[in-house]
Amino acid sequence: MVGLLFPGQGSQLVGMGRELAEAFPEARRTFEEADDTLGFALSQVAWNGPEDELTATSIAQPAILTHSIAVVRVMADRLDDIAYGAGHSLGEFTAYVAAGALSFADGLRTVRLRGELMQRAGEERPGAMAAVLGLDEDKVEAVCERASTEGSICVPANYNSPNQLVISGDVAAVERAMELAKEAGARRSLRLNVSGAFHSPLMKVAEEGLAAQLDAITFERPRFPIISNVTAKPVSEPDAARRLLLEQLTSAVRWTASMHTMIDAGVKQFYELGPGNVLAGLLRRIERSAHVQSIGSPAELEGAVA
Repeated sequence: MVGLLFPGQGSQLVGMGRELAEAFPEARRTFEEADDTLGFALSQVAWNGPEDELTATSIAQPAILTHSIAVVRVMADRLDDIAYGAGHSLGEFTAYVAAGALSFADGLRTVRLRGELMQRAGEERPGAMAAVLGLDEDKVEAVCERASTEGSICVPANYNSPNQLVISGDVAAVERAMELAKEAGARRSLRLNVSGAFHSPLMKVAEEGLAAQLDAITFERPRFPIISNVTAKPVSEPDAARRLLLEQLTSAVRWTASMHTMIDAGVKQFYELGPGNVLAGLLRRIERSAHVQSIGSPAELEGAVA
């Protein structure tokens, strides 16, 4: 049984997808379709930068989705026995596109808008995120609770692996939580370079715009179930997919539990499709014996086929 994994924001890098597009017509057409759909040369930003433009939330999200779907299309004849798909934050939208539940064009326009809304929310109420290393889930949750006050909140945002969690919220509360995490025995706490407090209640102001977009597009049943970030359970019903993608905006990404759902269901081979290898690294921390390969370039594709 095969599980497909799709990376989230932070995996972007200048040059992403260029070699793939040069080697495979399907990949080149995918980037051209993205350019036409969005009305600007996304491919040129992805391939040539500048880095600060590619890193912008409203550019990074559609760029990562496009690279991932280009890989899916190149591998279409090589992928079989797909049992589940899962994506980290933004990657969950990519997973639904890969499974045929969303059209590529609708997926692009939705994540582009999502990125704009998230960036705007961060400007209206500045927030922060930080990675906490070496502290288990219960202790991080307790730290966040202690750091929060009536007017300043901090919550777990990403349960990435058993000892790597990301916290999110108001700047003051996140800074308090980082100090408390250190006192609780964390190996390290590191502020992340992000434009807002993603996957926290601070993103609430973005819900109305994203809800309207999700209501306006067509969802079909996915060809294979997608593991929800919010529940860590498989989703096949279009209405549930729509609802959970909206909830995801302000809810934690339960990645560790999502990977256990797939492993417990019998998935033996994982492919991370798109830029980077972040998810492969996390999966190995969650389950050392997991067989996972990251595929984003022609060389990685050849290695996976071999």
